[in-house]
Amino acid sequence: MKKFIVILFAGLLLVPTLALAEEAAISEISYILNTFSFLVMGILVMWMAAGFAMLEAGLVRSKNVATICLKNISLFGIAGILFYLMGYNLMYAGVDGGFMGSFGLWGGDDAAALAGDYSGGYSAASDWFFQMVFCGAACSVVSGCVAERIKLWSFLAFCVILTGFIYPIQGSWGWGGGWLSEMGFSDYAGSTIVHSVGGWAALTGAIILGARKGKYGKNGRVNPIPGSNIPLATLGTFILWMGWYGFNGGSVLALGNAASAIEMSNVMVNTNMAACGGMIAAMIMVQVMYKKADVTMALNGALAGLVSITAGPATPSLGAATLIGAVGGILVVLAIPFFDKLKIDDVVGALSVHLVCGIWGTLAVPITNPDASFTTQLIGVLATGAFVVITSSIAWLALKYTVGIRVHEEDEMLGCDSAEIGMEAYPDFQRVSIGGSTGVSGYTSSSVLRS
Repeated sequence: MKKFIVILFAGLLLVPTLALAEEAAISEISYILNTFSFLVMGILVMWMAAGFAMLEAGLVRSKNVATICLKNISLFGIAGILFYLMGYNLMYAGVDGGFMGSFGLWGGDDAAALAGDYSGGYSAASDWFFQMVFCGAACSVVSGCVAERIKLWSFLAFCVILTGFIYPIQGSWGWGGGWLSEMGFSDYAGSTIVHSVGGWAALTGAIILGARKGKYGKNGRVNPIPGSNIPLATLGTFILWMGWYGFNGGSVLALGNAASAIEMSNVMVNTNMAACGGMIAAMIMVQVMYKKADVTMALNGALAGLVSITAGPATPSLGAATLIGAVGGILVVLAIPFFDKLKIDDVVGALSVHLVCGIWGTLAVPITNPDASFTTQLIGVLATGAFVVITSSIAWLALKYTVGIRVHEEDEMLGCDSAEIGMEAYPDFQRVSIGGSTGVSGYTSSSVLRS
């Protein structure tokens, strides 16, 4: 009996110790799962760079495909380097309710976790990686809008400014604990902070750069300039759709407990339904307006739905998410001809998708999230737009009046592939003379020419 009492007493003494050990183990598991989530979701967002490249390659003409591919991969490299050199710290280091962080190289510190303290929640490098790929996504929005007539190195110089200064400074306001965050501004995954920022920068660039030759005729006539490869554009859209699960799902910023896993599930499902709603609404809208379906409008409708739900994917029901995406799909169909009436040449529809629907998605957050204020959301949209328009305009104009931003007219007619990089995406096809002039859009197989 005495031996049993001693064993029971010893067991009772061990209970708190075992509980503490279990708590420490759970904390470490949460740390691992959160870190894993950042890395995997970041990879999905990085995969969106391929989606942007393929979408844009399909919607530009054949003579500009190699250049657009080069721009998309190089801007991602620039985003990574600039976010390391200054972007991350400007966005997150010591913002403290202000307007920007501090200058300096990013440096991770995981010493506490290595010593057994997992209160940080995730590894420093996983956080940096996840935030960096968002910076690259904002820059990708600009690429397609100003395609086919901008100089390669002038565009890349603007990317340095956008990823190193403009994006991180405005990002610090909402995500870095800045003044908008203090007001209660809500932008879950970046309808404004990522997408409309890229849209505003693209808008200023398109206006200052001017339209492609032949895009707009007299008496308000708009001359369609078809893209080179609809299957490629469709593939790009599917890649973006898939990557968006990481874009929005990863923005839960945790996966270490059941609540965050449930939230991530809801976010991903709402993201999917918004894309479905946007695509179908765009198709119906085009059929009603133009009596024909249009595959490019369907693609942009899906992307419009995705951008629209990005500011608030956690709170809507599936039905509400579908309707929010559907409104985005309708807006994109109306916005594309609107920008054409203003003679703002947007090659891929980036302004209609990322700017217009980025604004809509941000303002729609209070519809399903009672903690968000429409007034605060509007202030965030206007403040971000004003900042990006002013800084982007200064950058574009400085480049225009120093190194120039537009290729020569002859080079535009020839194509940026030959003029800018000396390499064509489809070397087995050659331009031919159409109507007495060097073909702008006419291509034929080289085997036909030889015969």
